[in-house]
Amino acid sequence: VYRGSVKDFQGFDASQDAEALYNAMKGFGSDKETILDLITSRSNKQRVEICQAYKSLYGKDLIADLKYELTGKFERLIVSLMRPPAYSDAKEIKDAIGGIGTDEKCLIEILASRTNQEIHDLVAAYKDAYERDLEADIVGDTSGHFKKMLVVLLQGTREEDDVVSEDLVEQDAKDLLEAGELKWGTDEAQFIYILGRRSKQHLRLVFDEYLKISGKPIERSIRAELSGDFEKLMLAVVKCIRSTAEYFAERLYKAMKGLGTRDNTLIRIMVSRSEIDMLDIREVFRTKYEKSLYNMIKEDTSGEYKKALLKLCGGDDDAAGEFFPEAAQVAYRMWELSAVAKVELRGTVQPTEDFNDDGDAQVLRKAMKGLGTDEGAIIEVVTQRSNAQRQQILKAYKAHYGRDLMADLKSELSGSLAKLILGLMLTPPQYDAKQLRKAVEGAGTDESILIEIMATRNNQEIAAINEAYQEAYHRRLEDDLSSDTSGHFKRILVSLALGNRDEGPENLTQAHEDAKKLADVSSNDSSDSLETRFLSILCTRSYHHLRRVFQEFIKMTNHDVEHAIRKRMSGDVRDAFLAIVRSVKNKPAFFADKLYKSMKGAGTDERTLTRIMISRSEIDLFNIRGEFIDLFDKSLHHMIEKDTSGDYCKALLALCGGED
Repeated sequence: VYRGSVKDFQGFDASQDAEALYNAMKGFGSDKETILDLITSRSNKQRVEICQAYKSLYGKDLIADLKYELTGKFERLIVSLMRPPAYSDAKEIKDAIGGIGTDEKCLIEILASRTNQEIHDLVAAYKDAYERDLEADIVGDTSGHFKKMLVVLLQGTREEDDVVSEDLVEQDAKDLLEAGELKWGTDEAQFIYILGRRSKQHLRLVFDEYLKISGKPIERSIRAELSGDFEKLMLAVVKCIRSTAEYFAERLYKAMKGLGTRDNTLIRIMVSRSEIDMLDIREVFRTKYEKSLYNMIKEDTSGEYKKALLKLCGGDDDAAGEFFPEAAQVAYRMWELSAVAKVELRGTVQPTEDFNDDGDAQVLRKAMKGLGTDEGAIIEVVTQRSNAQRQQILKAYKAHYGRDLMADLKSELSGSLAKLILGLMLTPPQYDAKQLRKAVEGAGTDESILIEIMATRNNQEIAAINEAYQEAYHRRLEDDLSSDTSGHFKRILVSLALGNRDEGPENLTQAHEDAKKLADVSSNDSSDSLETRFLSILCTRSYHHLRRVFQEFIKMTNHDVEHAIRKRMSGDVRDAFLAIVRSVKNKPAFFADKLYKSMKGAGTDERTLTRIMISRSEIDLFNIRGEFIDLFDKSLHHMIEKDTSGDYCKALLALCGGED
């Protein structure tokens, strides 16, 4: 099936087109509109024929004339469209290695994403256009493992058979694990050999197997084990193997998001994919970034340049009723993996060995006695003990000094540091209960805190929170949630507050029925039963079971369940259901996203940052760190360091643990 956006023009006549272009350029100024419409609505093969006809009719070089008549980005785009794909690639690579410095990103993008045939054509085109050997030029311009992997890719010898041997899949996954994670130092040659030679089909299974045996995606290991351009190249290779369309969607998004547009990248991808997989790229883009590629180009560019790019893009996927088979497959695989991955949850705070509660109590007393406070000593003790050990210190402090440690800490510390240290001294259920109480008392309700806590805690945790709440405030949590919220949102919270979720394994027949119930109400328009149906399934079934339900849902509707929730619901109800779905999908990723949002942009949401660092430190903060790097390409440690300061920063980094 052809998935490009630019097709052969029906009733094509090369001489007629050549004449039209000649007329558009003769005389004073040029008719850019005609040039743009004509060139973007012909296929590359047809454009090459127009060049030949132009030369026969006028004895002139069409590309040279276009360069002379047009300027800037528009010129680059149009001229790029006139070259055969292999020559376009050759020109991009020549520009990337010619001159001062090397554009590694361009080398990586082209060599990681092209098929064997495209690579062979590129090497031949380079030789023909520049009378030079591409491999020799690249070897002269790069070094180390980066160079070796580029040379492997330049051979264009990736296996292409779809017959996959299960034994070899297991062997390769094991070899990669042993070459990286399980080894002192890294055996880069193994990575280069396996990722450079094996077929796409085979490697996709190797990546699944790797996740099963190591509990983490191969990308995370590459980030930990490799570095520099070599790391970037290997990540690009992995992305292209998983889904070339997704790789390009991400490159396009990054080229346009934030300030300034990376026009070279934008032009290169829009031109090179327009006759290959632009429709797939658009689909993935729409699903991943919740806006269409068309709209993003429209907001980000202007003039004739914009018009030409939009013609290459084809349609606008924000128009209603668009159908996304490719994106649905990506989402389906994700649920599939989320169901099988053996992820071991780990906190970053462990109980300290040779723990001495009375000794710690003395250190803390000394840090607070007399003039001034030794914050460093307090941070050192509190962040390096487990919660159970902190509870013992509280008792030892009272036994030794007849004083209340919490009261002393409160009077000695202030600001964000005080909130963090005092929060760590409470038991987890006490801390959650306190956050919930703060969210409902006084004027206004902080719904996002209610959602974050109630949607992510398991039955045991909810039961303990209810008990702590009653003890601290002499009122029932359920009553406070009820009197402070309303409508469907209130019903969701009340249901979650029961801590009554099934804990059994999945039941396939039931999962199919549940998915059907959700799919039926999602498509039909009576809104009342919609929230009720979702509540009765999302708030009561086990996580294992829900993973299956959401997979079945995609099969039935071709949409991820998040898409349905977004489209049909709004406000707190939407946010609560999304939090449950994301928590089921990947709870550490849900928290990583919240942490990132609390720090990005201007100002820091310290309440959220403090709350998540405290509440996840002994559960899954280690996993959250891994997801953080996967999602945002920077480490949590680094972001906290950049975004907070003083003792508060010191204490957060102590909880965070390593650098990643």
